[in-house]
Amino acid sequence: MNITCDIKYIGVNDHNIDLFEGQYIVPNGMAYNSYIILDEKTAVMDSVGEGFGEEWLGNIDGALGGKAPDYLIVQHMEPDHSTNIISFAKAYPEAKIVASAKAFAMMKNFFGTDFADRQVVVGEGSALSLGNHQLTFIAAPMVHWPEVIVTYDSTDKVLFSADGFGKFGALDVEEDWACEARRYYMGIVGKYGAQVQALLKKIAGLDIEVICPLHGPVLRENLGYYINLYDIWSGYKVEEEGVVIAYTSVYGNTKAAVMELAKKLQEKGCKKVAVNDLARYDMAEAVEDAFRYSRVVLATTTYNADIFPFMRTFIDHLIERNFSNRTVAFIENGSWAPMAAKIMKGMLEKSKNITYTDTTVKIMSALDAESAVQLEAMAAELCR
Repeated sequence: MNITCDIKYIGVNDHNIDLFEGQYIVPNGMAYNSYIILDEKTAVMDSVGEGFGEEWLGNIDGALGGKAPDYLIVQHMEPDHSTNIISFAKAYPEAKIVASAKAFAMMKNFFGTDFADRQVVVGEGSALSLGNHQLTFIAAPMVHWPEVIVTYDSTDKVLFSADGFGKFGALDVEEDWACEARRYYMGIVGKYGAQVQALLKKIAGLDIEVICPLHGPVLRENLGYYINLYDIWSGYKVEEEGVVIAYTSVYGNTKAAVMELAKKLQEKGCKKVAVNDLARYDMAEAVEDAFRYSRVVLATTTYNADIFPFMRTFIDHLIERNFSNRTVAFIENGSWAPMAAKIMKGMLEKSKNITYTDTTVKIMSALDAESAVQLEAMAAELCR
């Protein structure tokens, strides 16, 4: 695939993977993107994951017609992008390796060598000329590792964005970008919103026509759409007005209340209502919904004087990623000493700009006339 006349795609698709980073379900696989810039000197942008070294080196060889590249630019040291640095170094012993100082320290940890005799250390504002192509490096610490740099090619107006603007899914599968990019962002990068905001400010003045991420498709058209979504996500802003109900249910009574609430919400005009069973639904999808919509209902049982484990895990994911700027409502169920609402609210106490509904639904084992009235009041509040 040609990105521009001088920039080619040399990455790989992984359809063998089931869990990315050991936890994220990826039914459509993953792409490990790598690129090559052809000029008086040639630069390879990043490596690929384990098990794809031979294919990747073959792609480099095919793009160069058997010639050796001059540089390997390492933007990110996570193993899905760095595993084959060693393979590259052995295949092309004369090539220089370009990376941040922290990346070279990580190479020492991963590989037992920091390639001291081949290092080109770069940081904020560093430049590298390939001839016609002029590369500028931009530090992007904690997006989402501390060593990360991104690279701007002012000649072809291309931003090599490391893990920024990435998504789940291999490139030979067509799917909606926003859904899997949102799940990817919230799961992997979401904690570091302030750092993403800082990077967005750095690139705001650049003339960018193409974004080349390390995962997912190359972005060429309507770049403002993607950048705006990143601004929303990293600013913890509401992307869409709607209600997501995240629940756990042991014997079905909490579920019955949740389904009744969803029905009432739709009857009252709430057009977007998502209902997620945390025991069965992909946890990353549920987290994605919580950051996507404006209002969140948390419904669970009191369990071992605490809350049901899937709900605790869900809330832990939210607060780890700086959950904020939302309206939250609680439904609690307890046969003799309900305390789930108090515990859930306590878990969220450090979250910023959370507005709680006046109504909390309290169920004593199963819905009754009193809790039904509370459901009606909660639905009215959420749709107000």
